[in-house]
Amino acid sequence: YPVISVSASLSGASPSTMASSVATPLERRLGIIPGVNEMTSTSSTGSARVTLQFDLSRNIDSAAREVQAAINASRADLPSTLRSNPTYRKANPTASPVIVLALTSRTRTPGQIYDSVSNIVSQRLSQVDGVGDVEIGGGSLPAVRVELEPYQLNNIGVSAEDVRAAIQANNANRPKGVVTSGERQLQIYTPSPGLRAADYRDLVIAWRNGAAVKLGDVARVIDSVENTRTMGLFNGEPAIIVLVTQEAGANIIETVDGVRKLLPELRAQLPQDITVQVASDRTASIRASLHEVELTLMISVVLVVFVVGVFLRRARATIVPAVATVASLLATFGVMYLLGFSLNNLSLMALTVATGFVVDDAIVVLENTQRHIEAGMGRLQAALLGAREVGFTVLSISLSLVAVFIPLLFMGGQVGRLFREFAVTLSAAVLISLVISLTTTPMMCAMLLRAESYYAKRPSNRFVRRFDRAFESFWQWSLRTYAHALDWALASKWLVMLSLVVVVGLNVQLFRTIPKGYFPQQDNGQLNGGLRADQSISSTAFQDKLKQAVKIISADPAIDTVVAFSGGSRAGSGFMFASLKPPGERTEKTQAVVDRL
Repeated sequence: YPVISVSASLSGASPSTMASSVATPLERRLGIIPGVNEMTSTSSTGSARVTLQFDLSRNIDSAAREVQAAINASRADLPSTLRSNPTYRKANPTASPVIVLALTSRTRTPGQIYDSVSNIVSQRLSQVDGVGDVEIGGGSLPAVRVELEPYQLNNIGVSAEDVRAAIQANNANRPKGVVTSGERQLQIYTPSPGLRAADYRDLVIAWRNGAAVKLGDVARVIDSVENTRTMGLFNGEPAIIVLVTQEAGANIIETVDGVRKLLPELRAQLPQDITVQVASDRTASIRASLHEVELTLMISVVLVVFVVGVFLRRARATIVPAVATVASLLATFGVMYLLGFSLNNLSLMALTVATGFVVDDAIVVLENTQRHIEAGMGRLQAALLGAREVGFTVLSISLSLVAVFIPLLFMGGQVGRLFREFAVTLSAAVLISLVISLTTTPMMCAMLLRAESYYAKRPSNRFVRRFDRAFESFWQWSLRTYAHALDWALASKWLVMLSLVVVVGLNVQLFRTIPKGYFPQQDNGQLNGGLRADQSISSTAFQDKLKQAVKIISADPAIDTVVAFSGGSRAGSGFMFASLKPPGERTEKTQAVVDRL
């Protein structure tokens, strides 16, 4: 479904304040947008997020324009202390990232790495086609932290508000005025203290008994980061984590390829002591699955041609259905391109299934034409008559196959959208094979087929002759066995009908007892996990627990990489992404690894 997420932040506001003063006004405006079928909001300390899910028929770009208009309209209802307008992303915040990057350095602090990521990496990744959201975790921007000492404040008689006001007044880089003397004009300004803790320690915050009270007298001023509760790990080492989520409707492989293509440029722009690594890639399993389906499709085509050749036992005759099969599949690719379909598991599976269908029509026309040629008719006349005689049969077979998939075209919801591409691809292949069997196949029959019977001219190769005799013996045995089985079935009508009823009843019972689900569980080689503790836990204690969890997971023989980060609006929460080794390097499935962990 198309999903758009709207985010707003108000520093220091409680979750209840964010829900009542920020999320609620946004919901009123966003809820009237046409096509919204689900709206959820989440409020936490200092932030609120409203997620909109639209109908499948809704265009994500037009919906984004209406979302922006609703945000602008809600500005008058939002608190005046909200520094900036809410922003939106065309991505589902609950969706798993398509690719996870880990940035590490042996010489820089996480805050310094985070600064480079937020200024360079995040902006460039957001410009990649298909990227819906870029989230940075495991750190925060560098900052000067002022940790007040209550005992000193009380002794000197300075409040926390006095300290805040003094820092704010001295930290504002604003012009103070102009002094004019004759033709000379001087600009008066007060320079800001600076960007390091040493620049703030001597800041005068108050005067008591004629003596200046400096910031360093009442507080511990240190160089640190904005949020000390965040931490990122890559295989147990400190790292800044970048989560890239795809835009709704975007092609996941093209999106990841665009990100990977940008990585060399990002490495060149970042400081040389910062290493950028791909920690997790969801497309690895998708590419492997596509490769397997592509290989299956090629094997299916080869097997179909081989089986047809074995039964026809004529090289020239085998060429006709082989060309018809390949031509039908190639033409189907053109139809898929015109309809905007992609080569995915469903469309490739449809082509694989269609391989067995598209060859049938050509074989029917071929056999009928060969029969007329062996009866003494000219090749051109036999091709025309053979196609005309079986034309209605071929048409009825193809249309009946297409009719089976018509209900899939009218299925609603997400399931219907998934299988619509499967049904259209398969139907297009069958209809194209119908046209080829009535046009290209008769033409090739007139050119390639010969009047001599196969049995009048045996092959000269010894191996081929042996194979031919063995296959002929097997074929005659199959015919005799079938004849005996048919005679028995006709003589035992009531027993056969009773067996049919029993089989149908067993099928009904099996349908009721077989487990049912949306999609079968797949081994995609990716594990997503979370760690949650009581909110009273300290950030240091929770980070130690997270490190222990990462150490345990990394020690598993099936694990390749582990990414983890903690922090955010909820205390005592963390997330982990683990990538398994390729299937060839491990024996267990994903679920077995999860159970063991």
